[in-house]
Amino acid sequence: MRFTKRTAVLLLTGVLLPGLSSLEAVAQTQPASLAMKEEMIPSLAAGLKIYLRNKHREDQTKFTPEKTVLFVHGSTYPAETSFDLPLGGMSWMDYIARGGFDVWLLDLRGYGRSDRPKEMDEPADAHEPLMRTPDAVEDVASAVSHIFKERSIDKLNLIGWSWGTTVMGSYTATHNDTVAKLVLYAPQWLRTEPSLTDKGGPLGAYRFVSVAEAKERWLKGVAADQRESLIPAGWFEQWAAATFNTDPWGRAQEPKKLRAPNGTVADSREYWAAGKPKYDPADIKVPTLVIHAEWDADLPSPMAHAVFARLKNAPWKRFVEIGEGTHTVIMEKNRMQLFREVQLFLNDTGPGS
Repeated sequence: MRFTKRTAVLLLTGVLLPGLSSLEAVAQTQPASLAMKEEMIPSLAAGLKIYLRNKHREDQTKFTPEKTVLFVHGSTYPAETSFDLPLGGMSWMDYIARGGFDVWLLDLRGYGRSDRPKEMDEPADAHEPLMRTPDAVEDVASAVSHIFKERSIDKLNLIGWSWGTTVMGSYTATHNDTVAKLVLYAPQWLRTEPSLTDKGGPLGAYRFVSVAEAKERWLKGVAADQRESLIPAGWFEQWAAATFNTDPWGRAQEPKKLRAPNGTVADSREYWAAGKPKYDPADIKVPTLVIHAEWDADLPSPMAHAVFARLKNAPWKRFVEIGEGTHTVIMEKNRMQLFREVQLFLNDTGPGS
């Protein structure tokens, strides 16, 4: 038996997860060691720094555009606990890095380990919503520039989740020459219903989220008889503990809370709910994957289809919908489908290859 291109990258650690093929199981017994580096780099906002994490195989000495990836998170939770949480002994970041990729993640200003604007230590209603999409695009540009200098490359692959697809889509639309491929996981588009993050009323600088609210949003729209089996035992609790610990103020509260900048909610009201796209997918001119899960109540399937249809100038594009998954399929029983499809896209050299 030989390893195919698709399975050769699946060198995993920890316990065997449900759904792994026999080839993946064999690869799991000989995992590559990973090197990790964390750093704070300057943002364009005076005095504020943003957090970058990097992982790659310890035996990796060559770094290329095609094998470099940058993740950015959505509008509520940070990148570390989305992309590098070792559920079942493995994170998505590890999965990609073990395949020979140089993988980076970024916490935008106001999230995770990045600096928080001073307004987040003041009453929320004293300031306008923080971290609008252009601010996030600036942070991505800062991260990309830093990675290019570190690795002496001039392109890389981008992966955005949820609001992160708007951030990465917006960046790519004006920086096509610096992007090799683009992955839009659960993309945002025009909406007729309010966002699940929008509780109505005036918007302050930030909002509060509780663990109970996070789980209710996660399972929104999932049939009662599917809820218990959707998230493997202990995974939600592991994610919640890690995520709510990233807010220095919130982790001291009882019960714990998380502060999330409200710029994304303001953008949703002023653009997506008002029939005004924040960016034009037709301006994206790089190979693009749109990937989505069928039970996503945050950003339902019609949004993903709408974005895909508008990628008119991508040299090639691909659409994948995963069954029995929510907006957070990344941390559910079918997450391996997400990992494999994205890996297949990243490894693909294009039509006819």
